[in-house]
Amino acid sequence: MEEIELNIYKTFPSDFLWGGAIAANQTEGAHLEDGKGLSIVDLMPNGLLAGIKEDSTDLNLYHEGIGLYHHYKEDVAMFAEMGFKVFRTSIAWSRIFSNGDEMSPNEKGLEFYDNFFDELLKHGIEPVVTLSHFETPWHLVKEYGGWKNRKMIDFYIRYCETVFNRYKGKVKYWMGFNEINNIYTSPTAAGGILVEEDENCLQAIYQASHNCFVASALATKLCHEIIPGSKMGAMLALSAVYPNTCHPDDVFDTYEVRRRSLFFGDVLLRGAYPTYIHRIWDENDVHVEMEDTDLDLIRTYPSDYLGFSYYRSTTHKAGTRILGHTGGIAGTPNPYLDATPWGWQIDSKGLRYVCNELYDRYQKPLFIVENGLGTNDELKNGEINDDYRIDYVRSHIEEMKEAVIDGVELMGYTYWGPIDIVSAGTGELKKRYGFIYVDRNNDGTGTFKRMKKKSFDWYKKVIETNGEDLK
Repeated sequence: MEEIELNIYKTFPSDFLWGGAIAANQTEGAHLEDGKGLSIVDLMPNGLLAGIKEDSTDLNLYHEGIGLYHHYKEDVAMFAEMGFKVFRTSIAWSRIFSNGDEMSPNEKGLEFYDNFFDELLKHGIEPVVTLSHFETPWHLVKEYGGWKNRKMIDFYIRYCETVFNRYKGKVKYWMGFNEINNIYTSPTAAGGILVEEDENCLQAIYQASHNCFVASALATKLCHEIIPGSKMGAMLALSAVYPNTCHPDDVFDTYEVRRRSLFFGDVLLRGAYPTYIHRIWDENDVHVEMEDTDLDLIRTYPSDYLGFSYYRSTTHKAGTRILGHTGGIAGTPNPYLDATPWGWQIDSKGLRYVCNELYDRYQKPLFIVENGLGTNDELKNGEINDDYRIDYVRSHIEEMKEAVIDGVELMGYTYWGPIDIVSAGTGELKKRYGFIYVDRNNDGTGTFKRMKKKSFDWYKKVIETNGEDLK
């Protein structure tokens, strides 16, 4: 009789990937330096949900970010002091191809990431790189219609081939499209598309998604060919969503909400369109154009692991709009949970629930690449005592450990915003995430000086003990 191999982990494995995560658009600044072109975020001064404002005179904090483009050596040294094993960042596509459709890349942009990755590696920190993190070049959106246009696949693959070849000795872990399932709630940010008023929104969303799926498969193929031993992950926003009540209508409606979000994982990780999508398409007059080889490509080159973000949970009531929401924005308050000043309900148990949900469904390694607390931090007597952040992270790590004991194959954890960043949702700096404070304010003032918060040394201790000492 064949023995069944059982998961024997009672805590995190010795090679668990502890670290932090940021995005280029929220940190680097230098938005037109050294040949960089405009990205969509450069035209979104009020955050990703507010949309494009092409002629806006509003202050855009993304343009300077936290100055990481010029401060990265100082920042990496602080990450190393915390003991990071990995650091997740993104490459700004428009720093490599300023318009996105050029035949030749921008050497200055390539040199910046050479230097950045070298600095990480010098300190023993392995880069984890997202290829497209809400940073589609604006020219590709304006001139081609973004990912609704199949030509985007060629532009994206040219970009991927360039960076894979350039950084093949430096980067092993890659991810394709950040939170691709958020194309429902933020089609411009997540899908690089503008939906016209008289357009079938879902037609645009699903066509753009299909083109991204094909591009993802081709990128996975290319990554494995150019960088032997590399791993290409999918990345989804997967905070939890529960039924608002135990009424069967609430339960089934919530199931449908979740399935519409997991649809992206089903295609990217399982390598096939699920049968349930056809009813959605039929009922919403969606007709996705595909080429003959597309489904075979998607089947042959699925993603190697699932990276996902988890911040909170929401509840869903039957009758609330489903299509256009994935549970990340819509939702009704849960009376059993506390919330941040921005209304995000804190639910560490939900992280264990989601880890089990995803591993049961996909049986592929999971990587928690975003989880963190964005809130107000007050500087008092030159210190920030952010015990509330420590409590948040502690409770989530405790539930991660339970998930590992449950049998979930968990690769690592990169805390979102280990250094204060410009908020993606609102375009502000007041909503702070970091273990490291950055002196920059919503009005654009500040010195960019870095300073440790109380949580800095606490997270350092967590990593030193591989998650055992959470006091």
